Formats: sequence, structure tokens, C-alpha cells
Amino acid sequence: GATSYFGYSGGVSRLFGGVQTRVISGLPSLASLDGTDSAGLQDIVFGSGGQAWGLFGLGSSPAQRDSLGAFGASFLGTVSSLSLGGAGIVASVADISRFEGTNNPAGGTVDSNPYGFARTAAGNFIVADAGGNSFLQATAAGSVSALGVLPAQPNPLPFGPPVYQAVPTSIAIGPDGSYFIGQLTGFPFPAGSANVFRYDPSTATTSVAYSGFTNIIDLEFDAAGNLYVLQLTSNGLASPGGPGSGVLLKIDSLTGARTTIASEGLQFPGGIAIESGPGGAVFYVSNHTNLPLGGEVLRISAVPEPSSFALLFGGALFVFALAKRRA
Repeated sequence: GATSYFGYSGGVSRLFGGVQTRVISGLPSLASLDGTDSAGLQDIVFGSGGQAWGLFGLGSSPAQRDSLGAFGASFLGTVSSLSLGGAGIVASVADISRFEGTNNPAGGTVDSNPYGFARTAAGNFIVADAGGNSFLQATAAGSVSALGVLPAQPNPLPFGPPVYQAVPTSIAIGPDGSYFIGQLTGFPFPAGSANVFRYDPSTATTSVAYSGFTNIIDLEFDAAGNLYVLQLTSNGLASPGGPGSGVLLKIDSLTGARTTIASEGLQFPGGIAIESGPGGAVFYVSNHTNLPLGGEVLRISAVPEPSSFALLFGGALFVFALAKRRA
């Protein structure tokens, strides 16, 4: 029943040589009147030759796109190719939301919000749909198929519905070729109930790889095979005491041990990128993604700092706002 507003304020910024530059502007987006609860370009992946693809969210039924004009109706809810030379969108590659609306793998109300994706070695796209509670595969030719659905779970809290939705937000491809899916959880967002799922494409089976997280918003592997989990909050989005800070955690590839890389200063982080170098990993984390015009990207060194983070730059580089999801 909420009202969303459509516009062309989406964009992409690039950090190169210490300088931030807007390289694409005028991309379609949706948001509430105050600029929060936004959806639009929500993730980017690259091919070996530098080609870029973007994943556009929607947060609604695909039938509602038809009123947004040709540009909005063609690209919201899709995987689309991008031109970082300034031309913007080149072409829609695969319509994730249209597939969800037609097939509705999870059943119930049709709601699609493609939120995170990865590209396989074969050139296919693996997409986490936070609205549809499903993860899907899209080929470069535009064919879309459902790989799996994350089921609802019993709500352990004394308030809210009897079950909470899974809400997958992110996908990363592991060193063994498996797909790892991060779970936000839906309302009432119980703390410690978010899982990292593992999907084996050779057997088409899904299992829980790691558990005990809260509101996972992104996943990423480093060159050594360690998995990094970015939590949107530490207490849960509906916690009576407040959601708490975001958390960046490392899961050791050999022992499975968990280490907190950063938490202080993280407020509603949205995405992570990792740069591996001789001095160790450097993390780029989008921060304050719930604040219109207040987003920033943090550069976090490999060694956790006790009281502050090394801030390389601020601005709107890949600011991932928390979009509408099935609750």
C-alpha cells in the first residue's frame, strides 16, 4: 500500500588513482517520498575483459513496471549490460522479475526484488531475489530458470507472524564452484537466525553452510578462499533496543573460525568489495545506505583497528539502499 516514486537518479561512480568520478548517470530508480526505501541498480559484476553487468531491483510485482515508461519497464528487475564509458545501459540481458511474476517459484504474493548476483565461469548469472525468496540462473541469451527457494522458518520471537521469510540478499561463488547465498531474514528479523546457504550445482541440493548470523546483506570470497559476511545489523532490524551496528566477519577457509574484522562505525552497510595485495586484504564497504545523500564508502585495512576505520573517501560509490522486501 505504500507509494513509490520513479526517477532517473541512479548512477555508478568509479574510484581510480584516488579520484572518484561518476561514470554513469540517469539510471532508473524507485524510492519513497523522502528518498528512503529505494530500489534501482543494486549490484555490479565484471567479466574478464572488463565488460560490466548491473542488477536492477524492483520490490514489487513486475506488472507494476508497465506504468514507468519504456526505460523503467525495460530495466527494473533485470540483469542488464552496462557501458562504463558513459553510455549507460546497453541492453537488458535477462528479465528476472518477469520470470518471477510468471512462474512464482516460492508461491504466495508475486513480489520480485533482484538484489545480489554473481557471474559463473561459464558466463551465466546467479541471482538472489529478495522479494521472491528464491535464487535463479540467467544465461547471457536471456533464459531464466529457478535453482531453489529458501523456505520460511518458525518465528522464535513473541511478536510478529508465526513464520519469518528467508529473504536472500547476496550470492558468492566459492572456490569449489558452489553458490553461497546470504540470508537477511524477514520480519521480525530475529537476531542470530540468518544463515549462509550452499547450493551445489552438480547435485542441485541446498544446505546450510554457516548459521548464527543477523541480517546478512553481502558475501564475498578473497583470493585465499576465506568467506566474508557483511551484516546489516548486529541486533536485528526490529530489535527493541535498536538494530545496532553493522558487522564484517571473516570465516577462515581451513578452520571455519570466525573473526570480526570491523563493526564500530558501520551503520546500515550495504555491500563489500575486496582488494587482495601483498600487505593483506583491503575492504571497501558502502555505509549509511539508508540515508539519502548520506552514503559513503569506507576503506578498511586488513588489520582491524580498535577505535576507528581508515576512511579513504566518502561519496556515493555503489551505495546499496535497503529496498522493499517481502516481510
